[in-house]
Amino acid sequence: MVLLLLQIKAELENVTNLEAKGGSDGSEFTFFFKIKCGGCSSVTEKYSSVTASELYDIPKSRGSANLVQKCKFCDKVGTIAIVEGRSKPYTTEDSEARKFTPIGCFDCRGIEPVDFSLREGWTAEATSGAKFVDIDLSEGEWSEYDEKASVSVGILNVEHKFVVTR
Repeated sequence: MVLLLLQIKAELENVTNLEAKGGSDGSEFTFFFKIKCGGCSSVTEKYSSVTASELYDIPKSRGSANLVQKCKFCDKVGTIAIVEGRSKPYTTEDSEARKFTPIGCFDCRGIEPVDFSLREGWTAEATSGAKFVDIDLSEGEWSEYDEKASVSVGILNVEHKFVVTR
């Protein structure tokens, strides 16, 4: 078992909080990962989705996980389960300190994520209190205009990394 933290770092412009929250339609945030097999070390070409509310039975087990995936090369089955309570919003203070902050924690067994695709579903709060939802960070940045404060807001130079944790 490996516990991995997915951490991000970004430059926030007139934004106080950035969170992986999901859409304005009430949908949950979905993580998209390229997966590495623990058996043969092959890496998937396509991204696999991991969402907290989607649970799948683990073959030959009484447990379940948010992702159950069989390697197409060695046939080993691996799982990823989202660990709740280990993430927090990325804040202005984190941005000013150029600090990586955890946005997700994953219990990985037999497989592990090696790449994260940012995509959509992000929520941000401007310094004026204005809320922005359904932010798409697939380009690695986002900008908008905060009419409440008459300033531009933005999320720039987004980076991510995986860190082994306990």
